[in-house]
Amino acid sequence: MARLCQILLLRSVPCCSLTLTLTLILSCSCPALGKKKLYIGALFPMSGGWPGGQACLPSAQMALDLVNKRTDILPDYELELIHYDSMCDPGEATKLLYDLLYTEPIKIVLMPGCSSVSTLVAEAARMWNLIVLSYGSSSPALSNRQRFPTFFRTHPSATLHNPTRVQLFQKWKWTKIATIQQTTEVFTSTLDDLEERVREAGIEISVRQSFLTDPAVAVKNLKRQDARIIVGLFYETEARKVFCEVYKEKLYGKKYVWFLIGWYADNWFKIKDASINCTVEQMTEAVEGHVTTEIVMLNPETVRGASKLTSQEFLAQLMSKLGGKNPEETGGFQEAPLAYDAVWALALALNKTVGPLKAKGHRLEDFNYNNRDITVEIYRAMNTSSFEGVSGHVVFDAQGSRMAWTLIEQLQGGSYKKIGYYDSTKGNLSWYGNDKWIGSGPPADQTVVIEEFRYLSQKLFVSVSVFAGLGILLGIVCLTFNIYNRNVRYIQNSQPYLNNMTAVGCMMALAAIFPLGIDGLHVHRRQFPVVCQFRLWLLGLGFSIAYGSMFTKIWWVHTVFTKKDEKKDKRKHLEPWKLYATVGVLLCIDILSLIIWQILDPLHITVEKFTREAPKGDLDVLIQPLLEHCSSEKMTTWLGVVYGYKGLLLLLGIFLAYETKSISTEKINDHRAVGMAIYNVAVLCMITAPVTMILSSQQDASFAFASLAIVFSVYITLVVLFVPKMRRLITRGEWQSDAQETMKTGSSTNNNDEEKSRQLERENKELQKIIQEKEERVSELRNQLSERQALRSRRRASTITNQNHSPPPLTITHSDPRSLAPPPGYPAPTTDLHSHPFANSSSLYQPDSNISRNNCHPSRLQLLYK
Repeated sequence: MARLCQILLLRSVPCCSLTLTLTLILSCSCPALGKKKLYIGALFPMSGGWPGGQACLPSAQMALDLVNKRTDILPDYELELIHYDSMCDPGEATKLLYDLLYTEPIKIVLMPGCSSVSTLVAEAARMWNLIVLSYGSSSPALSNRQRFPTFFRTHPSATLHNPTRVQLFQKWKWTKIATIQQTTEVFTSTLDDLEERVREAGIEISVRQSFLTDPAVAVKNLKRQDARIIVGLFYETEARKVFCEVYKEKLYGKKYVWFLIGWYADNWFKIKDASINCTVEQMTEAVEGHVTTEIVMLNPETVRGASKLTSQEFLAQLMSKLGGKNPEETGGFQEAPLAYDAVWALALALNKTVGPLKAKGHRLEDFNYNNRDITVEIYRAMNTSSFEGVSGHVVFDAQGSRMAWTLIEQLQGGSYKKIGYYDSTKGNLSWYGNDKWIGSGPPADQTVVIEEFRYLSQKLFVSVSVFAGLGILLGIVCLTFNIYNRNVRYIQNSQPYLNNMTAVGCMMALAAIFPLGIDGLHVHRRQFPVVCQFRLWLLGLGFSIAYGSMFTKIWWVHTVFTKKDEKKDKRKHLEPWKLYATVGVLLCIDILSLIIWQILDPLHITVEKFTREAPKGDLDVLIQPLLEHCSSEKMTTWLGVVYGYKGLLLLLGIFLAYETKSISTEKINDHRAVGMAIYNVAVLCMITAPVTMILSSQQDASFAFASLAIVFSVYITLVVLFVPKMRRLITRGEWQSDAQETMKTGSSTNNNDEEKSRQLERENKELQKIIQEKEERVSELRNQLSERQALRSRRRASTITNQNHSPPPLTITHSDPRSLAPPPGYPAPTTDLHSHPFANSSSLYQPDSNISRNNCHPSRLQLLYK
């Protein structure tokens, strides 16, 4: 019958026979039209690890039916499918491959399903010059053209997931991931490709675990090594085992993100599995929030491609062919469009080879396992395929793998939600933005360490600043008082200029409290070194001026009044410029040392790190406390030099204050108060310096101790030095200067000490004049005595020569009787005026000596030597 139809079609018939001819043609079946059969050997896994043949086989048969009905595609040929169940088992597939190859008829193309079977088939096919076209293989190993030279697939390589994963890692700023894989070639090669891609992106795979059948140990290792972002590569049945262990180890929740393969059934975690001991509720809890990357296997656009069907029309026909089976329980339902487009890709490629083969004198039906020319033409046609299918645009890369978009989904509330697409050909990530996380956002790839600076308590800073401000105000009052009353003798005798220096130094030390409390909360980190400089210079110079002026006073008192009498006389005159020079020397030493310090080793900001702390509310966050310090490279050395130098000054000040505690002098009348201030300052400084170094890591305690020590030192110094002076001048009314006091006609009882001092000075001057007059009189009497002795000698000589003559009487004439009179108010000499006044020369000094010793009050004797 077929031969007859062919003859009728080829022969010319008259018009009268047209009706009979049409009747015969219509009554002829397809073979009667002369179509030659081309056989396709296919392996569809109806069971096993991936039972994709359950939906892919009906889909392929649908495509064959449409292709065979098309008159524009292979009009002279009919495609027929010879298929077996490989059970996704390479051993079973080896037996079936043998049957396909060595059993008639000859197959022009082989169509395996899962990757393990495709690897076996594709590697052997080149020996029979067979093209292999897979609809469900994702193994990256199949992209090796050296090993699989004739292999094509409409299912993209599993490595197509990896660019999408890397894009998501970068989007969520993850730099460390972990992996767990089933030990099969497809997943091992996928993971090798992922490792290379993440390394190029600067992402680290910190943990890499694998298992063959039992994932328990691998999951425990992930937990122990604190894995957070985990990529899982395994088949659906092993996925249930993995997540049952994940639930047991609590390796899920807001701290973790799992990336899985997207070609599992939508309810894969709800399917009862005898190999696990977890309930559906437990599995649902464990898988919540995981992300899948899935090749786009169904065209999202309403486009009619080569088959003249849209993707939705295809699904409707497929559902009808499946007889109403639940798609979620039908293996390979997602991959069904790929099997459908695989048949169309083969048909279009074979159709494309008809012309070139005819030009070379070949036909498709002439194919055999030794005819390489036909295989080359089919390979060339497959390699240049490009058409719109129900799975999207079908095109193959140089390795024969399908190029496609990647769908990104997330399990939200027990169902998968689309959150984005990734076009690997353009590197374009289309994001829907409806991703949801168990926590407030995508978790971190590891325990998040939040750096948190410790700042000074603002209440403490404000409180101490108030005391510092009041201290500065007190210093201003004391300074003003001292300047205004500088002409009062009592103030003059306390060296007011040194007191002014003390007040200024105290105010500078108090001003140092403000930069001491300023930290990164108030100023930018770039300006912080300036704050460090203010701290150092204000506190250093303030100490030198305040303590140096007090030290100078106590040092001078000790130098003058603890020496021997002869040296004391030499130093009894106080020269103020020497005091100021001493303060200047101490200040210059500090300035020079600070300048050298800042030139050789300037202060800069350093950050101290403390032990990380875990907050109560968030298990995935650690707080890294940080504290800013002013420091330099050799901070310890510089502090040792400064503390050593100033410590010696403090110890020396204490010693001098102790030595001079019982000395009283009018020139520095407040040296006892100065000694008391030195005691307090020295004790506070010697305690504060080491304690603040120990407490340097506790910002509040360190600041409180240092600032309060400054405040107390300043307050004690100002109160001890200035308050007694204020009290004296206020209670006694001594507000007038010395010049004003000399113009007063009388003196009050409140000025007895000053009046006595001036009276003794006047008496001292009068006594000095009397002594000078007496010394002149003594000199005159000595001359007269010499003249008398000479005259007496001459008279004795004349007496010897003139013994018979009696000597004339001797008459003493006083030129001025008052010259021998005592000073007013002094007793007359005891010598008889009629006796010889020069009988004993030592008696010449007796009257004067009695005058000075008997008539001078003992309190006046000291003034004679001032």
